[in-house]
Amino acid sequence: MPVRPSLRVAVLLLLSSSASSALAPRAPSLAFVDHLPSRQSAHLQNRHHNTAATKLTMTSDDKPSSLGNVIDGKSIAAAVRSELADKLSGRSLTDSKPGLAVMLVGTRKDSQTYVRMKQKACADCGMDSFLETYEDVEAVTEEVLLAKIREWNDDERVHGILVQLPLPEKIDEGTILEAVKPEKDVDGLHPANTAKLFSTSTHAGAAKLNWRDFTTLPFHIPCTPQGCIELLDRIGCDIEGKNAVVIGRSNLVGLPVAMLLLHRNATVTIVHSRTKNAEEIAKRADIVVAAVGRAKMVPGTWLKEGCVVVDVGINSVDAPGTKRGYRLVGDVNYEEAKAVAGWITPVPGGVGPMTIAMLLRNTWNSWRRATAGKS
Repeated sequence: MPVRPSLRVAVLLLLSSSASSALAPRAPSLAFVDHLPSRQSAHLQNRHHNTAATKLTMTSDDKPSSLGNVIDGKSIAAAVRSELADKLSGRSLTDSKPGLAVMLVGTRKDSQTYVRMKQKACADCGMDSFLETYEDVEAVTEEVLLAKIREWNDDERVHGILVQLPLPEKIDEGTILEAVKPEKDVDGLHPANTAKLFSTSTHAGAAKLNWRDFTTLPFHIPCTPQGCIELLDRIGCDIEGKNAVVIGRSNLVGLPVAMLLLHRNATVTIVHSRTKNAEEIAKRADIVVAAVGRAKMVPGTWLKEGCVVVDVGINSVDAPGTKRGYRLVGDVNYEEAKAVAGWITPVPGGVGPMTIAMLLRNTWNSWRRATAGKS
């Protein structure tokens, strides 16, 4: 099947819409709400609304089937946003609230749409947003952008700074991203935040962190990897002690999600382009995270029955006869994998919707840390 490059516009559509007994869920989740009768669906959503930690009683009707359960990222992301809105409800116009500042350089339609989505998400949760746009790419300079970031770094109303990527080729991306204060780097891309993520703190005297609750961490975790772990938690997947395979080793997803799984005491293997016997390795996994950027690369034959599959990939493939002429698929062959996996994320509607939800939560965490102890 001919594969076309991933389309950012398609990603926007995703974000906006959007096991076996060893991995048996401890509580019902929004992941299988769409499989339940409407009355049960509404009941679960209402009970799940207030907190991710809510423990629910599972009835025989609520229990998911052993294979092919869908992890509904759209509903879970909506639950996260609703929880944040609850935490911020009742604040007056004069009260401090989380503020997200976004820098947009250029006139890319997909970037403009994505920024509007972030602003709307902030407003829906009761957060402030600040936008600085630079449409004239020829006129803008690196120093102008750095000056704005320095201004936001010192602005007490701004708790999170996000530079919308990609930047024009004339601008050095690393220089701009590293200018953001680590405590305001809600994308989790600053080298200081990356270093903290990759520290296991196993040496004597090191402070132990609670990796089961991201809101307690004193630094920011990248949004998409964080969203992957959130999905596993929301379906009740006990990560500790499981064999986890991450397919892909990118700095944005593969390596960070591997570290998050390791922090949760999984035994982690990273499969990449030079890995020998990739199928054999993947087939031993209880948890598979695919983040390689190749359409349907992982067939159902690579998976162990009852495993949990988190598909981060977003690829477009030709679909003659359809309105757009293409359709979105993941890195996993969904139809084959669904017949084998206990739980699986769809594409679209799985991992994608979690990215903005985690961005909002990072901004809320930054605000909470910055205002702790203040009246």
